[in-house]
Parts: sequence; C-alpha cells; structure tokens
Amino acid sequence: MSKLHFTTKHANEATVKRDWYVVDGTNQTVGRMSAKIAAILRGKNKAYYTPHVDCGDFIVVINADKVTFSGNKLDDKIYINFSGYPGGKKEEAAKSLLKRRPEAVVERAVKGMLPKNRLGRKMYKKLFVYAGMEHPHTAQQPKELKLSK
Repeated sequence: MSKLHFTTKHANEATVKRDWYVVDGTNQTVGRMSAKIAAILRGKNKAYYTPHVDCGDFIVVINADKVTFSGNKLDDKIYINFSGYPGGKKEEAAKSLLKRRPEAVVERAVKGMLPKNRLGRKMYKKLFVYAGMEHPHTAQQPKELKLSK
C-alpha cells in the first residue's frame, strides 16, 4: 500500500489575482449588501481563500445615498462616536447620517464585518464608496456585480 501525500496550497501576494467590481446601492438593504461586500473584500468567493492573506478584490459602491434599512432602523438606529474626552460622546440617527454623509453608512457597516487587525485594515482600503453614479475608477474597467435583492 502506497502512502498518499497531499500538500495544501496557500495563497500569497504573488499568486493573488485581484479584480475590480462595481456595486449599485440603489434599493439595497445596508446590512445584506455590506455582508456580501465584506466577503468579497476578504476573498471568500475564491477557491484559494487563505485566512491569513488578503485575497480580496476591489469594490466600488455607487449610489450609496439610495440604500435602505429594514424595519424601523432608519429612525431607531443610532451611530455613536466618542472622542475619548469627558463629554465627547456624539450620537446621530441613521436618517440624519444618511442625509449628511451617505458614504459613511456603508463604510461603517462593511468595516464592522471585517477582521479587527492589520489585515482587516488592509482589506478595508480596497473599498471605495460614492454617493452618486460617478466614480473615478473607470480606468480599472470594473465589472458590474449583481447582488440579489
């Protein structure tokens, strides 16, 4: 009886192939869209996914001002920032943040779904969010990514 010897192939920076994708946020639920984006930023959609290597693709989100929330989250959800100083706690409802800075809603949702370490910070840098239809990444020829509603 012969011994079978298998080796596991790990991805590294030289073997990872990165693509560019465009996601249209029109009528997309923030949490569901962000979960799919976070998985692609990590590279979980690829066969050679390796947890300790950044295998993910670049994502450009357009129409971030047209995203929706499920349930009563638009009125009830509160975003909290704390400066670290006494009295430095600021709260803002999702409705006003979506009106003031729509990119921040999607960015915060995706960032919360990525690893909390230097690898997660590297993955987060591959996310580009824009409120309108225009984006400056047409030279990269991004493919349209259809997320099911």
